[in-house]
Amino acid sequence: MKRSIPLIVILFFSNLSSISQLYTTDVLVIGGGTGGTAAGLQAARMKVQTIITETTPWLGGMLTAAGVCATDGNDALHSGLWEEFRQQLYTHYGTKNLGTGWVSNTLFEPHVGDSIFKALCAREKDELTVLYGLTLQQVIKNKNTIMGAVFTNRKGQQVVIHARICIDATELGDVMTLSGTPYDAGMEDAGYSGESIAPGRNNIIQDLTWAAVLKDFGKESDRTIPRPPGYDSTRFFNSCLSKYCKDSAAVKWSAEKMLNYGKIIKGKYMLNWPLNGNDYYLNVLEDNDKERQRKYAGARNHTLQFVYYIQKDLGYQNLGLADDEFPTPDKLPIIPYNRESRRLRGLVRFTNNHLVRPYEQPGGLYRTGIAVGNYPVDHHHRMNPAAPAIAFTPILPYTIPLGCLIPERTEGLIAAEKNISVSNIANGTTRLQPVVLLTGQAAGALAAYCVQRNIQPRKANVREVQQILLDAKCDIMPFTDVQPGDTNWEEIQRTGAAGLLKGVGKSSGWEHKMYFYPDSLAAYDEFKKGLEELGIYYMYDRKVNSIWLVPDDIIQIEAFLAARGKIPKKSGNISDELKLNVGTYAEEVIRSDEPINRRFAAKLIDHLLQVFVHDRPDLQGKLAWEGLF
Repeated sequence: MKRSIPLIVILFFSNLSSISQLYTTDVLVIGGGTGGTAAGLQAARMKVQTIITETTPWLGGMLTAAGVCATDGNDALHSGLWEEFRQQLYTHYGTKNLGTGWVSNTLFEPHVGDSIFKALCAREKDELTVLYGLTLQQVIKNKNTIMGAVFTNRKGQQVVIHARICIDATELGDVMTLSGTPYDAGMEDAGYSGESIAPGRNNIIQDLTWAAVLKDFGKESDRTIPRPPGYDSTRFFNSCLSKYCKDSAAVKWSAEKMLNYGKIIKGKYMLNWPLNGNDYYLNVLEDNDKERQRKYAGARNHTLQFVYYIQKDLGYQNLGLADDEFPTPDKLPIIPYNRESRRLRGLVRFTNNHLVRPYEQPGGLYRTGIAVGNYPVDHHHRMNPAAPAIAFTPILPYTIPLGCLIPERTEGLIAAEKNISVSNIANGTTRLQPVVLLTGQAAGALAAYCVQRNIQPRKANVREVQQILLDAKCDIMPFTDVQPGDTNWEEIQRTGAAGLLKGVGKSSGWEHKMYFYPDSLAAYDEFKKGLEELGIYYMYDRKVNSIWLVPDDIIQIEAFLAARGKIPKKSGNISDELKLNVGTYAEEVIRSDEPINRRFAAKLIDHLLQVFVHDRPDLQGKLAWEGLF
């Protein structure tokens, strides 16, 4: 991976005497957290030389080093690296029953997550190098293009890495500020975000949490930690029902239920309790690393106080800080769980409006999706009395647009963590671990794609990037009832992304659903409306009087487009086309005037109309079928 360095970089650093190492790579991923690890893996799997730099000795970020080892959402979306990570957990523990705590269906030991990510990276050793112990200091730019970065290692020496594409996968969006890339931070008003529920502009971000992992050392053990400085038990009185609780009418959970919230296998408990527990308000976005660490000490101490309260006042002396998880002196996680970062000002901006009514927004951004999520908007503001209340709305499952990863102006940069181009409100769902993992994978795919074609991210062909993700078994539409591995998953994903057959979303508790209903009959009007949204206005003399879609409808459109040179003619013998081996139609020939279900319709649409080849939406989601009618 160490190669010759471009002259511009050598000249830029010719006055520095403490350079330890110089590297050149195709893709530089700055940050080995949840999104960064996924980005590095995907880029390397596309046979592009990639470096991940990480400050800590762990990979996985909030999933591992921050100890937030209970995942939120996406249980019914078996997509990409998120599903691959889950399968690795199932193999390690010998069971799929990882819902040991009531907050999540997937809980695991943080060190196991780190080992899984490291093992996955090791498999890509020919293309992927991970450099630990590097702290970002500077970004290298040539005019408006980012060309690499400068780091210091643990010895205080400088490490220079030059790259064709850089990915900001830092926990707080540090590459953006060092490169002068515009970003947003804090809450917004409705005039700026376009969201009626936006509370007003300020610099307030979500509470962070310094998590902890407790371990049961046995009933006779006393693992009580020393009394933390400034210990104030009253902070925690209403964390659960006890003799100390001052609001027993409002507090509905026992101490045992509080602990079981994050119960992990092997007698461990993740401590990430938002209700008068270890949430802590800090805004360190604009601080340097030294100042951040100083302020973080308060969050660590707050968590130690909560642990002490559980042990000393609630009587759980047997629950001590796990001694086999984190390589830190106080046995707390290596980094805090920062729920909110700087947020890129991207080519497009994803807001609560897209979460509530994805198909009704101008521009059709859903067509450009690259990562999926289904968790509600979840903000933590209990620890900051200045935070205004927000009247959150129910949302639907969603897909994150590709343009959210690409800056408005800066070249050579892609976002890949909680720093993508979303509103403050939307960040409350896009920040969750499975979504960030998938967003990072998409960032890696985009970066490798750009390297292979020698283009900047803003020049990317949306459909080509989406197809790369489909090849990696990533959802681009959040259909919960048709999963990767289904015979027609790809056709349904492509047809859904084209808008020719849309999903039906339902808000449901903590995991919303969007159904494709593959076995239901396809409606003619839905297909016709989808064509019109693509710019295809074609009326023909239907031979059937039916509200349902029939094969002849699709065949007629294919002939219409082929006659005008918009697509190659494929149908030929119609009866042969209708013998496509699809689901319930495997053993029978369907007549051209017989109603068909949505599964078969998606297969036929994808086969005949080839929308992923000829429908080319731009990054704003605007329709760009080659030659509108």
